[in-house]
Amino acid sequence: MSDAAYIAYYRVSTERQGRSGLGLEAQRAAVAQFVTARGGSIVAEFTEVESGRKSDRPELAKALADCRRRKVILVIAKLDRLARNVAFIARLMDTGVPFLAVDMPTADRFMLHVYAAMAEEEARRTSARTKAALAAAKARGVVLGQNIGELVARQIADADAFAVTMAPAICDLRAEGYTTIRALTGELNRRGVSTAKGGRWDVRTVHRLLKRIEMTAQVQPVAAE
Repeated sequence: MSDAAYIAYYRVSTERQGRSGLGLEAQRAAVAQFVTARGGSIVAEFTEVESGRKSDRPELAKALADCRRRKVILVIAKLDRLARNVAFIARLMDTGVPFLAVDMPTADRFMLHVYAAMAEEEARRTSARTKAALAAAKARGVVLGQNIGELVARQIADADAFAVTMAPAICDLRAEGYTTIRALTGELNRRGVSTAKGGRWDVRTVHRLLKRIEMTAQVQPVAAE
């Protein structure tokens, strides 16, 4: 197996994202930067247009088969580009094909399981919050068939705006030596900084904040310990 050769796998959730390059170009850039830094080369690329909830991934299957044939490593931009599902990640690890996620290149099997579990829980909570918001909107008389897109878009925009607002504070804390999620959680609470809903922080809410800050390109990823 050559450490210098990689096969890249990218995933976007919708045909629109695939056509526009939304999300796809960022994944390509992250993978290219990672591979170049290691003095390697990308020998093939596979792009999937599919929801992260679905386990049927024909392009991923092709990528894995190509990795076996060439005896090279599969590389992805972020773990959640594979799936936000612990069972899916576990099955992938059991294929025996080595893979790396650019956002956590040194993660071992245990940490991959932990991150996958956190991503799965985040997806579950996001779904629950959306359903609760839709139920509340319906109770207020909102016609969901006409307004659901606007409601979801507003929630996403609010979360993004909060992440941008919090990014400088996170950068300052990291500069002071609070470099892990657990350390950031404790210090945010100690300083009386509230969550977007006015509550206290826990490891999961800080993890979600950091992922959203990362998506808005405000700061680099933070270690999970």
